[in-house]
Amino acid sequence: MARYTGPVCRLCRREGLKLYLKGARCESPKCPIVQARPPRNFPPGQHGQRRTRRPSEFGLQLREKQKVRRFYGLLETQFRKHYTEAVRRGGVTGDNLLQILESRLDNVVYRMGFADSRAQARQLVRHGHFRVNGRKTNIPSFMVKANDAIDVRPESRRREYFKDFGDILGTKTSPDWLLVDSNNLSGRVLQLPLREQISVPPFNDALIVEHYSR
Repeated sequence: MARYTGPVCRLCRREGLKLYLKGARCESPKCPIVQARPPRNFPPGQHGQRRTRRPSEFGLQLREKQKVRRFYGLLETQFRKHYTEAVRRGGVTGDNLLQILESRLDNVVYRMGFADSRAQARQLVRHGHFRVNGRKTNIPSFMVKANDAIDVRPESRRREYFKDFGDILGTKTSPDWLLVDSNNLSGRVLQLPLREQISVPPFNDALIVEHYSR
């Protein structure tokens, strides 16, 4: 499985906002963007603090696409594939794209609270710890549908990570399009999310459409 293995904090710095790629660390004072001495809220690299130039039209489009792609932890090939599917569905491409990204199994596992980050959720899925409708599923890009049931496999519940995990899960908040049962380490997709039900960094989806329509 191809994935980004470099330092993730520099991705947040490059985009100029928190992408919440490292779980609890992003909420702590250790976050490089907000740390007090001194805050590194500028792009990485030796020229990161130089005077910024006015970005070109292409640059603006690229930054919007990179922001969303990195937020969901996807490589370019994966992201473009989802964009193509969003166009094929018809309607508002930006809304379709967000719904597709949110419907990925790794994202659903993260949204339910089983992982602190999407990268961790992707690893848990790849290691085969989850079932969808009673069948073991280890494909992070698997598209869930309305009324799909997701739970931790019985074999995996004996592992140290999932022991007493119900107490931790009960303290987390999941979006209203998901129903989570912390006692049984399971959940259900009530419906596919609408645009207003998706919590993402502010971005202009029209620029992403323009970028891929060049």
